Amino acid sequence: MPSSTSKSVFEDGKYVVSLLQIDSKTCGSCTYSQSDKLPPPKPLLVATPLANGKYPLLIFLHGYLLLNSFYSQLIQHIASYGYIVIAPQLYKVAGPDTSDEISSTAAITDWLSDGLQYVLPHLVQPNLSKIALSGHSRGGKVAFALANTYTNISLKFSALMGIDPVDGMAKGKQTPPRVLTYTPRSLNPGGTAILVVGSGLGEKKKNILFPPCAPKGVNHEDFFNECSPPTCYFVVKDYGHTDMLDDVTNGIRGQATYCTCKNGKAREPMRRFVGGIMVAFMRAFLEDDYSDLNAIRDMQEIAPVELQTVEFLT
Repeated sequence: MPSSTSKSVFEDGKYVVSLLQIDSKTCGSCTYSQSDKLPPPKPLLVATPLANGKYPLLIFLHGYLLLNSFYSQLIQHIASYGYIVIAPQLYKVAGPDTSDEISSTAAITDWLSDGLQYVLPHLVQPNLSKIALSGHSRGGKVAFALANTYTNISLKFSALMGIDPVDGMAKGKQTPPRVLTYTPRSLNPGGTAILVVGSGLGEKKKNILFPPCAPKGVNHEDFFNECSPPTCYFVVKDYGHTDMLDDVTNGIRGQATYCTCKNGKAREPMRRFVGGIMVAFMRAFLEDDYSDLNAIRDMQEIAPVELQTVEFLT
């Protein structure tokens, strides 16, 4: 598996990557209706290295009313470092309750053991003993809920990452099921290592028409305050809640990501930081290589953004 080199994790890695659309009909070179293979519980966008090898896995959950395709550039960046990234489309329309998303993510996790191998390129193998779970915005809430409450999943998570996670709406109103209890260091998903990334502009309004996308009281700061060690916490100054998405996000939903949330000047710096810090974190806690993470913490690795908060709980 890849090890740290002089190449910055904020730049693309060495692996050539393929982006696969997997639904209930197609399973790589076969069709589910003509095989005994079970389709995934939800449609998947899979970013995978093409080189022969066995790679750790990352499950990445999209934000509220967003499409998994909006994260194509981010997940390809991560995959270029030797990770298979599975990004499900959990829903197209959703109400406030995230219970179905939590159950769906658990079902997808259980499907990986028997189903993932059949959708991957030839001689690309998943390492089911090294799995990270992550999510953006509402997807971050779902990831924390799953890791913290589900005990009967067949596979175990070695790392948990919340990318500007949000547990509710404006004025600190939580949506069911609640994740935050406002009890310090109470989130302890089986001793799993945790990364929390926050956006400095997420708690600010874009305009008078819309509330903040990551309001105080239910945002990254509150998640970090509840996380138990080991936890890493980074807040990016001057970038917003949707600035880790693709540069171009089409359709009404995609256009809304630019007009509902306060944004930085460009998405690429924030996206490269998020991709790089996720790679550094997974190298540390899935592969026992802390060099990139420590370099970022100690400011030896120059991030493409200005960090307003860097905290490690050990």
